[in-house]
Amino acid sequence: MKILITGATGLIGQAFIKHYAHLHTFHVVSRSADRVNQAFHHEIQQGVLERVDLTLLNDLNAYDAVINLAGEAIVDKRWSDKQKQRICHSRWDITERIVELIKASSTPPEVFLSGSAIGIYGRQADTSQPIQPIDEQFSDYHEEFAREICQRWESIALQAQSELTRVCLLRTGIVLSPTGGALGKMKVPFSLGLGGPVSSGQQIMSWIHIDDMIQAMAHVLVSPALQGPINFTAPNPVSNAVFSKAYANSLHRPCLFTVPKLALKILMGESADLLLTGQHVVPKALLEHSYAFSHDEINEALMSLRE
Repeated sequence: MKILITGATGLIGQAFIKHYAHLHTFHVVSRSADRVNQAFHHEIQQGVLERVDLTLLNDLNAYDAVINLAGEAIVDKRWSDKQKQRICHSRWDITERIVELIKASSTPPEVFLSGSAIGIYGRQADTSQPIQPIDEQFSDYHEEFAREICQRWESIALQAQSELTRVCLLRTGIVLSPTGGALGKMKVPFSLGLGGPVSSGQQIMSWIHIDDMIQAMAHVLVSPALQGPINFTAPNPVSNAVFSKAYANSLHRPCLFTVPKLALKILMGESADLLLTGQHVVPKALLEHSYAFSHDEINEALMSLRE
């Protein structure tokens, strides 16, 4: 396949390209030529990757697929009004441009994989109540900022849906990778034996191993029956307390401390809610369409990521 991809230098984009560069050719949309050259020096030399400017394209007739992963990191900075706008428009604007180009194409890409997140569902109800697994048909949303981002992001992407192009919405959970993401932020305190649950630790963490993330994306690319929202999470979510203990065990460190809710609120402001709340998300669509997870248990998944 010839694939146009945004967000290529991010955690998921890099992993996907490096794993599948022997099967596909990639045209990367990025504002930074230096970042692309640094991340994909080998792939550029091999002639399987080049950088393109989305503003210079009139259509996407040349592409078999589009993968849209672009977006400002959601937890790296406090959510000021300005930062919220940056988070939103870094996703919405480029998705609008892609949709315009797909609609302008006489032979558009067969498939459009567009980023989203399990934040679309909002936080789950009080953990004192029985936990309801959330699949793609779940509709009892909790309105909050994360949902606002994803709802419009998905709505824009779905405008590209037609008889010629299927749109798949990648509702991504917490991606576990040895090279960054959530574990990159947790590694130092846990390695020092200072890690532990956040607040009560009862909030549910719906995670996915980076290998399953990219392999499931590849599965969706070649599965015509898959379209619309797809949960990219492992089948067995765990509580924050269980996750914390499993991660500490994988590093052979104790799990003795608790991060107080108040301290997190002071440090992160409103964005602390992403760590203090959670959702029990299950990958119904992937499982029903024959995707077999390589890592479905948290202890094994974390042990496999040890460097």
